Amino acid sequence: MIHKTFLLFVAILLFTIGFSQVKIQHLRTENFINPIGIDAKQPRLSWQLNSGERNAMQTAYELKVMSGKAVIWNTAKVNSDQSLYVLYQGPSLQSGLPYQWQVRVWDASGKASPWSEVAQWEMGMLNEKDWSAKWIESGFPEDSVNGPVPLFRKSFNLTKTISRARAYITAHGIYEAHLNGQRIGDALLTPGWTSYRTRLQYQVYDVTSLLAKGNNALGIMVGSGWYRGPLAWEKNRGIYGTKTGLLFQLELTYSDGSKEVINSDGTWKTSLGPIRSSEIYHGEVYDARLEQKGWTTADFSDEGWKQVVIKEESKQNLIATENEPIRRQEIFKPVKIFKTPKGETVVDFGQNLVGLVKIKVSGNAGDKITIRHAEVLDKEGNFYTTNLRAAKAEINYILKGGEPETYEPHFTFMGFRYVKIEGLKSQLTTDQLTATAFYSDMKSTSEFTTSNPLINQLQHNIEWGQKGNFLDVPTDCPQRDERLGWTGDAQVFARTATFNRNVKNFFSKWMKDVAADQQPDGRVPFVVPNVLKPTEGGSAGWADAATIIPWNMYLVYGDKKILEDQFASMKSWVSFMEQNSTNDLWNKGFHFGDWLFYRPDDDNDGRAAITDKYLIAQCFYAHSTQLLINTAEVLGKPDDVKKYTELLKKIKEAFLKEYVTPSGRLVSSSQTAYVLALHFDMLLETQRQQAANRLVQNIKEYNYHLTTGFLGTPYLCHVLTRFGFTDIAYRLLLQETYPSWLYPVKMGATTIWERWDGQKPDGSFQTPGMNSFNHYAYGAIGDWMYRVMAGIDTDSSAPGSKKISIKPYPGGNLQEVNASHDTPYGMVRSHWKVNGKSFQLMVEIPPNTSAIVSIPSNSLSTITEGGKAITSIKNLKGSEVVGNRVEITIGSGVYNFSSTLPD
Repeated sequence: MIHKTFLLFVAILLFTIGFSQVKIQHLRTENFINPIGIDAKQPRLSWQLNSGERNAMQTAYELKVMSGKAVIWNTAKVNSDQSLYVLYQGPSLQSGLPYQWQVRVWDASGKASPWSEVAQWEMGMLNEKDWSAKWIESGFPEDSVNGPVPLFRKSFNLTKTISRARAYITAHGIYEAHLNGQRIGDALLTPGWTSYRTRLQYQVYDVTSLLAKGNNALGIMVGSGWYRGPLAWEKNRGIYGTKTGLLFQLELTYSDGSKEVINSDGTWKTSLGPIRSSEIYHGEVYDARLEQKGWTTADFSDEGWKQVVIKEESKQNLIATENEPIRRQEIFKPVKIFKTPKGETVVDFGQNLVGLVKIKVSGNAGDKITIRHAEVLDKEGNFYTTNLRAAKAEINYILKGGEPETYEPHFTFMGFRYVKIEGLKSQLTTDQLTATAFYSDMKSTSEFTTSNPLINQLQHNIEWGQKGNFLDVPTDCPQRDERLGWTGDAQVFARTATFNRNVKNFFSKWMKDVAADQQPDGRVPFVVPNVLKPTEGGSAGWADAATIIPWNMYLVYGDKKILEDQFASMKSWVSFMEQNSTNDLWNKGFHFGDWLFYRPDDDNDGRAAITDKYLIAQCFYAHSTQLLINTAEVLGKPDDVKKYTELLKKIKEAFLKEYVTPSGRLVSSSQTAYVLALHFDMLLETQRQQAANRLVQNIKEYNYHLTTGFLGTPYLCHVLTRFGFTDIAYRLLLQETYPSWLYPVKMGATTIWERWDGQKPDGSFQTPGMNSFNHYAYGAIGDWMYRVMAGIDTDSSAPGSKKISIKPYPGGNLQEVNASHDTPYGMVRSHWKVNGKSFQLMVEIPPNTSAIVSIPSNSLSTITEGGKAITSIKNLKGSEVVGNRVEITIGSGVYNFSSTLPD
């Protein structure tokens, strides 16, 4: 009996030790898991801690990097709690080589963790001379913007056993590659969209398993894509070039250690294929009768194909892929198939999405099936495409006849909920169709639910607005003849985007394109990549993406490299405003203003919420200057801090002189004017509360409706909360009639609309010239929902959620809000419930961080944690009453607080 008891004790002890011992998880290199083909010469390495104990902290780490079996760099024990972005400082890394790494840590009691699992990365091309491949083109005169898609093919023989094979691919256009009949990778629309003249990404693939001894064959299609397709309202064609091209390099390592390289060169052959045209706005025409069966396999005879044309071109603009590629995501089956009043056959997929439809059909050779796409139905229930403007958004498939045929387009994407099918000779059934959503493959990082179903649907719409518009660049809309990287839209939504998805790499890549396309005078384009005129830029709130997004990414992810990378661009943009100001007042140039603000159709009594555009400009001038000061402080640039602090003082003085009356009234009395002036601290301390009161009075005059446009909306509820009007913020959020966030929800929206009233209560539409039903900007309210409703935020003194703030604001008659957010350190959760005066809050804080939890209560004595008075719990680090809230400092772990709400 004693023996059994002892064994049980040992087992429990070992279990407890194993449970409490810190473990290491989620190893990342440059924010990727085991990436292939990075070109950072000194990669940064990150990891997370996993511990079942409260207050788990890292006090030291040891990291080692291996090449093969040899350790090439070992940090030894470093006394530090740093677990993010540890810079590799070993010997120079070599192009194309793989490296492995491991880390172990020490906890607060000095215990070492086990070594982590081995993570790895592979280098890409670090030098232009690493490229031995040649650019090749088809040479066909038919290979034009509206012409057929060329096919490129290369056959080769392997006599040895392959141990490792890597394919490096990029294109002028967008490509789809196959090896021995198998698709290479699962990324779509590669190489993605960048400022091609200075930055063209290539992708690297492990193709070892696709090769075999003997005959092998490569087959690659290259469509026009963004490279030469018409962009920006059909005005621009061939923006980057008029001919598509391919660059391909296959590096082979044999089991005997020898190596071989197979390049794109003059030995490749080309032909024209069944894709007769493929273009982003208009869609694709595919003639299955022209298919060359097996053309990507080794058995195919390419005797009739012609030799490719070699194009001499520099490779200095080639860069490794910096963000997650576009991939297939959710698959939707039809919700219903129905006939419209006009007799059209229409399929409803139940969700406004971005992607493509796959169809299975049977018929005779030459039969044509047409698929048209739409976001909404008109008030009679008919298919509505007027808001697509010039975009045809249609797919034409010509059957080869015989067996059932399955088809999905290749080099385009559509924004749609409904499709109209024409040309079928039999009854369409739901098993013939699927719709697949496409978007950049960023990890989902949050969940947000409440006791209010309408708010839950709003959150759903915000997420789907982001999914549909984050296709390698942050686009403005995915359906019409636009789909451009509008800087203003990205700026207002970027912080919200960080909650829904891990957008660190996404925005890091895009911000480099912002800098690349910035004009020499500092002007930031309206759209990036810039396909408009060089002079079309410099608008307040749009160009400020150059400062606002990098700072927000730094706050959320804690990586100051984006500030280092963008600092010159940030300075240049502030310099542009400074150079275009008179007496520190920026009151010239074109500005979009508070885009799509509340503007009733028949405004005879001045109800339109017009805000002076130069007042807005001055506010953003100050804000960008403040962010430049913040960035200079982080980067250790005291001279810049001093210079721009002095400039900021003058900017605000000029604002007060020009736009504020002695009594504190703004020359524009709109909600946006007061929101921006308050949020950017443009007013004197003594003027702010009365300005907030005026804002609230304005909201009441509009019967508790918002009137803000793109620039005022993101900050509206934040300002109300800051100045003690969270109840008003909740009334705005829960408002169900136009203009409001919930009006589109009540109208059946499944994404965020471009306009507050894209579809009016009677079913009619806003002006079709600009009326997208998938346009994420107004989804910026999601930031307030996470940071204020749920209360999850990061402390700016320790960005990246090293120090976490949990400060929920219950209200709006909500009984429950449950939110989680996966930070760089791990999961943070805030889950609160209200029952009368009883308030319960469950909090989860990840290891290696700390948090301040702020609970609405005016007494320590009313608060318990896990059923015990907080004053009796030893592992809480401190608590104090601050106004009508109690602030409790905690370490990692799961906590359950209860309190009594103040009156």
